[in-house]
Amino acid sequence: MLYTRSWIDQHLEELTPWQQTAFTQFSALMCDEEHPYPCVPGKQGFQEDTLRFGFAEDPRKDAASEKLVSLLKQYGCISRGTGKYASLVVFFNTGEMTGYDHSVESYQTIFWNLLNRVHRSDDMSWPDDIATDPHDHTWEFCFDGEPYFAFCATPSHSVRKSRYFPYFLLAFQPRWVFDEINSSTAFGQKLKKVIRKRLVEYDEIEPHPSLKWYGQEDNYEWKQYYLSDDDSSMNKCPFSHMHNKIKS
Repeated sequence: MLYTRSWIDQHLEELTPWQQTAFTQFSALMCDEEHPYPCVPGKQGFQEDTLRFGFAEDPRKDAASEKLVSLLKQYGCISRGTGKYASLVVFFNTGEMTGYDHSVESYQTIFWNLLNRVHRSDDMSWPDDIATDPHDHTWEFCFDGEPYFAFCATPSHSVRKSRYFPYFLLAFQPRWVFDEINSSTAFGQKLKKVIRKRLVEYDEIEPHPSLKWYGQEDNYEWKQYYLSDDDSSMNKCPFSHMHNKIKS
């Protein structure tokens, strides 16, 4: 169920029409040099064929969360062998969502509901070195024992163009990818400046105030997973890990 860029390039016609369209548009996004996408590691990973791709149906349905569970389990086993700029990119068939309120806020609800359903299917213990409370600055979403930074793009984002994609899209970056890309390394500090500059040029607005370094005491990773089109953010994380743990 996981695909490489090179495999899809050679077997594109074997995918369904919507899958072909989603990947082709993603490829165009990553290869656009006139308006380069701000995420340098993502572009690099696409060019070096270190990304892995998956497809799922309507993100509101249980079949989508079940598919995502399978993809994450498979990806966790192979991610470290794919390259230093690793990510799992999953496209969802939002073409099935006819008659739905396609607002940024509605997609935000879909995103957190999906992440919660995936978490409830996780049969592995939460990693000891990752906080279980999303309102702790060291928290990160985890699945099958692996911490991930989760990124969401939707068809409804218009102001923050870097968060727009014609299909509902999730990307999961393993936390180990950031071992050399953080505030304590010269490379990380330099890369952050490059990404911020590209982000301002791409979105034509200032970066969202929630975009900070992992581990900063005033940083909350969950606020970065799904950005609003303005500068607002939710006051409380919708992730139910702590609630479920206390309840059980």
